[in-house]
Amino acid sequence: MFTGIVESMGTVTILKTQNVGVLLSIGHDDFFKKTKTGASIAINGVCLTLISQKNKQAVFEVGPETLKKSNLGLLQVGMKVNLEKPVSASSDFSGHFVQGHVDTTAEILKIEKSGPWVDIWFSLPDSIKPFLVDKGSVCIEGVSLTVVQVKKDKFSVALIPHTLAMTTLALKKPGDMVNIETDMIAKYAMRAYELFFKGKK
Repeated sequence: MFTGIVESMGTVTILKTQNVGVLLSIGHDDFFKKTKTGASIAINGVCLTLISQKNKQAVFEVGPETLKKSNLGLLQVGMKVNLEKPVSASSDFSGHFVQGHVDTTAEILKIEKSGPWVDIWFSLPDSIKPFLVDKGSVCIEGVSLTVVQVKKDKFSVALIPHTLAMTTLALKKPGDMVNIETDMIAKYAMRAYELFFKGKK
């Protein structure tokens, strides 16, 4: 479980296609220092298992389903990624409940700057339309954000200067694909509605 509060940014050092999936290596000076093999790490919002680390490099395996649902297969060596460790009993809880199970990707349609603030508009895939509401929570590239507006085929968020400074969202441009995880509570509510209320009709 994560919160969508990005702790640091790492750099892609290896992206190697295997028989099934991809081998991904992320470099960082000290983020992985006390992290044990087998631990979960959110990379751009995708929960991955640390399989090994050496010389400030952490190695992960990315499976076919993750490559299908996320944008990790589009990464290139040298790119920055958002990093977050899972919540612990002593962690501060900010953001919102994030599982690291990306629902889909969305395209950046427009970036609007207003002084130090930035509004970003994204495409709205049909599969996540039921789970986005104005002022609701959404996780984009591993970042917990508040939805500003939801329209028929797009939605927007507003980024404060701190978020831009601490995450890769400042590096994005129109046309880029981003990872989207919708609110877990909204998904469970919809599932309960489908099973209980629709079943009674």
